Amino acid sequence: MTLEKLSVLDLSPIYGGVDPAVALRQSVLLAQTAEALGYCRYWVSEHHDMPGLASSAPEVLLAHIGAQTSSIRIGSGAVLLPHYKPYKVAEAFHLLSTLYPGRIDLGVGRAPGGSAHATMALNDHFLQQVGRMPELVAQLAALLGHAFTVEGEPVLARPLPPQPPQLWLLGTNQKSAGYAAANGAGYAFGLFMSEAEGEDVIAAYKRDYKPSVRQPKPEVIVAVGVICAETMEEASACAQASSAAFRRPPIAGDPLFVREKLQELAERYQAAEIMVITDIPDYAKRLRSYELIAHSVFNLGSPACRQT
Repeated sequence: MTLEKLSVLDLSPIYGGVDPAVALRQSVLLAQTAEALGYCRYWVSEHHDMPGLASSAPEVLLAHIGAQTSSIRIGSGAVLLPHYKPYKVAEAFHLLSTLYPGRIDLGVGRAPGGSAHATMALNDHFLQQVGRMPELVAQLAALLGHAFTVEGEPVLARPLPPQPPQLWLLGTNQKSAGYAAANGAGYAFGLFMSEAEGEDVIAAYKRDYKPSVRQPKPEVIVAVGVICAETMEEASACAQASSAAFRRPPIAGDPLFVREKLQELAERYQAAEIMVITDIPDYAKRLRSYELIAHSVFNLGSPACRQT
């Protein structure tokens, strides 16, 4: 399968002890640059009480990012659903979809997103809620499809946008893939945070997929750490300086090397879309990496998101 789309996952890192406002401005700049380069999506993460990350409320940051961009899809990677009622999540993302029609992705996951004590501060019953994840995802899917009821009475998550957000499950195992397949949602496999290779997970998702009105066919994104620089030596140095504690080393190299590796991943996982997360503790080098990736994959200046 040919790599057709590139997307961005941004953790809104706070490099060098800068003020968090600086980190968030860099997130805006990255989103704007990704849009100009033709990246298909820009997603932000949810983390709690992590001194090196600035994004604790994706829906708030996305409202700001949406106002500073015009065409790129924007979304969450991911809202940590066990912390919240699906109804409130649907309301927030329906509001975003009303503000930015046809541009909103609602990615959800089941990780705590922080330390045990931060999780306790946020949620009194996190583990019980994780156990209810199939029910929570089903409720969220019903809300996005205007098919949710309470005691037999319909309840809508208003405002109702002209185009609902696209639902995605993020994960690294059969459980998350199963939730996505059962609810007719897209699946983003977090290769950068997985010790397993994941081909069987994606194959199971596609095999078990139940079409939904929102999404008749399965869609897959593979999220991978990538560091690109003008030379192999510079890329290696940037990788060694990376501050992220990913479970597998990033792809690091010059543009030709990165292009070859990303094409190999697309073929290996039968995924037309790769989501890139670049962690270099230097905002300018991080931005340059995203520029080089887009230019190399799609031949210098060609769009990196070919709409299908």
